[in-house]
Amino acid sequence: MATTLTVLSQKGGTGKTTAVRTLADAYRRIGLEVLCVDLDPQGNLSDYFDVPADASPTIADVLAGQVRAVEALHGDVLPANLGLAEAELILSGKMGRELTLRRALRDVSRRYDLVLIDCPPSLGLLTVNALVAADYALISSEAEYFSLQGVEQALEVVELAKESLHPDLDWLGVVLNIADMRLIHAREALQQLRERFGDKVFDAVIRRSIRYAESAERGVSVLDYAPDLGADYLQLADEVLARLGFGEERRRLEALREELVPA
Repeated sequence: MATTLTVLSQKGGTGKTTAVRTLADAYRRIGLEVLCVDLDPQGNLSDYFDVPADASPTIADVLAGQVRAVEALHGDVLPANLGLAEAELILSGKMGRELTLRRALRDVSRRYDLVLIDCPPSLGLLTVNALVAADYALISSEAEYFSLQGVEQALEVVELAKESLHPDLDWLGVVLNIADMRLIHAREALQQLRERFGDKVFDAVIRRSIRYAESAERGVSVLDYAPDLGADYLQLADEVLARLGFGEERRRLEALREELVPA
């Protein structure tokens, strides 16, 4: 069975989707089979992978019980679109609604080494489904005044899912995303997170840059479009592998880092 990692945040604009896209790209380049699940009705991750907006079936059809997950694969992506918002409403009336995604992914995940789930920018039923389907949760936080509060709110949902629905769920940590570390404000946000959560805060900090949006618009990975910025994600990818207990894969990732970001 694959190791499943859910990436969530308390609000939008924290770079969560770009992180999922770039982590997936890095891991695929070192030989890991990676499934990406877009659980955001905005469908940004699907768009990032060039899945057509009118693609069918989607994760919404899977959650509604109309198709199996394997039938909704587009490449190695389970895509989303605005129909997912309607599917969430349908889910809310179902018995065992929090377990729907976990059951749906059970068979298809056997094909992969890693499953990465991109959550909507809220802490509702879709996010709870993503957490119950996961082995680990990673919280993405923006470097701004309310970052600590946002992480604590997201962590409350993680703990609720763990206590009530999925006792084996582990919190992998929190990454500071879209951060301009030249600003005192951003450095103070990072310090607050480290004082509150200690070594749960990843050493990797994802720098703020317009080039992430440019790479998404062009459908080009950040690792190729801006390798100097991609180095931030490669560091994060390495730390994630370390916390997941991957060894040989970390050595392959280091070789990739040396290839893409020469000293």
